[in-house]
Amino acid sequence: MVDFVATLIARPADSAELAAAAAACSQAIDVKERIVLCEGEAVDLFFSSGDFIEELRARLELKVARHPVDVAVQPAAGRMKRLLIADMDSTIIGQECLDELADFAGLKARVAAITERAMKGEIEFEPALRERVALLAGLPAATIDKVLAERITLNPGARTLVWTMRANGAATVLVSGGFTAFVDAVAAMAGFEESRANELLVGGGKLTGKVKEPILGRSAKLATLEDALLRRRLSAEEALAVGDGANDLGMIRRAGLGVAYRAKPKVAEAAAARIDHGDLTALLYLQGYRRGQFVES
Repeated sequence: MVDFVATLIARPADSAELAAAAAACSQAIDVKERIVLCEGEAVDLFFSSGDFIEELRARLELKVARHPVDVAVQPAAGRMKRLLIADMDSTIIGQECLDELADFAGLKARVAAITERAMKGEIEFEPALRERVALLAGLPAATIDKVLAERITLNPGARTLVWTMRANGAATVLVSGGFTAFVDAVAAMAGFEESRANELLVGGGKLTGKVKEPILGRSAKLATLEDALLRRRLSAEEALAVGDGANDLGMIRRAGLGVAYRAKPKVAEAAAARIDHGDLTALLYLQGYRRGQFVES
């Protein structure tokens, strides 16, 4: 028998749904202990089982399917992670930076369609990035600052996630297939200690339509995770990785807790946990943090 914890998370407005979902889950598992992480928003259900975790996860997801509630199942031991590695676009921020940049060139719909296919894993990330960037050749480089100032916003809970983990000794890394001009700024906004991304090439004050090679894609994101673990002498089990697109799959599968956040179907299916309803503070609840332990900045 293995000790597990099922964490149920709802939006604050859906407290009644959380109670109903917890009751439904309690019919499927023998709950040994119940701990409220935040009244009406998050609860831990501890239980023991000899079943495989995939079977338990599927069983409880079926139980809560009628409710706007996220549920994650994991071993009860080792929940609190010592490394956070996060994707940026549509994960830490609510936008796709390249799509917003393309809007200033009148090409948002065209570029966004390519982005969507790449994030779904329908086309390879690297050639898709080159194709999108080529369409922006000649766009003034100053447009980047305009996009940052007018379009880019952190997703709810981003700063709280980062600063709470930092306050508890975890390292934080922002890694993106996007561009340093955006990623460095977002890392500072959210509080990440490190960031890694691609570099847009500029000449004469304008985008050249090219990206510095080699391009940081799925394998490079995984390599960034491995490097962070090695430098800090951590095991993969001590890492939390979060993302939404196909190029995040490598690091999500490798981390001890891989989370699909409002993710594409292929990513949601592969991740150990998925968050479709809660905000980014859900990743703190998954680690057993209570609302009173959150650090806002």
